[in-house]
Amino acid sequence: MVEELVIAVIAAVCACGLYAMAAARVVRQYERGVVFRLGRLQEGIRGPGFTTILPFVDKLHKVNMQIVTMPVPAQDGITRDNVTVRVDAVIYFKVVDAAEALVRVEDYRFAVSQMAQTSLRSIIGKSDLDDLLSNREKLNQGLELMIDSPAIGWGVQIDRVEIKDVSLPETMKRSMARQAEADRERRARVINADAELQASKKLAEAAKEMSGQPAALQLRLLQTVVAVAAEKNSTLVLPFPVELLRFLERATPAEAVQAVQAVSGAVQAAPSPPADQPAVAATTGPTGAATTADAPDAPDATEPGAPEPGAPEPGAPGLAAPGLTTTRPKVSSVPPSVPASAPPLDEESQKRQDAQPV
Repeated sequence: MVEELVIAVIAAVCACGLYAMAAARVVRQYERGVVFRLGRLQEGIRGPGFTTILPFVDKLHKVNMQIVTMPVPAQDGITRDNVTVRVDAVIYFKVVDAAEALVRVEDYRFAVSQMAQTSLRSIIGKSDLDDLLSNREKLNQGLELMIDSPAIGWGVQIDRVEIKDVSLPETMKRSMARQAEADRERRARVINADAELQASKKLAEAAKEMSGQPAALQLRLLQTVVAVAAEKNSTLVLPFPVELLRFLERATPAEAVQAVQAVSGAVQAAPSPPADQPAVAATTGPTGAATTADAPDAPDATEPGAPEPGAPEPGAPGLAAPGLTTTRPKVSSVPPSVPASAPPLDEESQKRQDAQPV
């Protein structure tokens, strides 16, 4: 009897040990336990620590309550301004209701991943390229709202969503680079023009100040000469005053008048033709050859009112320009006697006069 009692006690202890091992459960601090008894959800969530269940009747499911970081695969899409882009993102979420996460959805992780992908495609189609590149905060908020709306019924809360990378085609990258370069060049030109405007205003003020003191301009000239001589010692700088150029400009018309008077005096000093012979008008034709025409008989020098020999006719200009009409003695079959005071004609001039018609 004693041996049977001892065996029974040992068997009871072993059974209690086995029952305790089968019923005992440990829930970690970041987990929550959900108990299903014969497939029915039990009220109450088991907190962290030691807990027990009915072996072979209850089943304990542990749910992680930590924030889960899930990358969203890159999605290809077309923006509202018809640009093909490839965008990937990352989503942060956590379970706030362990029972709903197990009952409402089969796999809440997979569900959140698929919802993030579809929402990302939708947000790409509703946005412009500039918004994807520069206004990501607004897109992140919109994407978070799109994912969080259905996830609330799953016992999941979306903490935040971030767009990681936006991949552009190579042609679009080159176009954006040219646009940025053109914008930088425009800014540089505007700044340069503003600098030129300010410099011109300062130079105008400096010129106004120097106009009151002529010695200041001379000192500035000497300073410039010193600066040039300091850079290159082999360079010799000779200041040329502007007043000298102005003097030469004023003196140019006077020199022209003197030249005209000298030519007019030389023409008047030439010998005049005899009074008994009519003058011949020589003109230059279109081809440059000289032609002659009989002029009316000149009035006698002894008659009153007759112009003096060598004097210009009334109403005619005081000086005949080259190539205009001039007067020569009429050429006849018998050449007139050449006055002693006139210079002898050369052979070519004599032949030219003999060849002219009478």
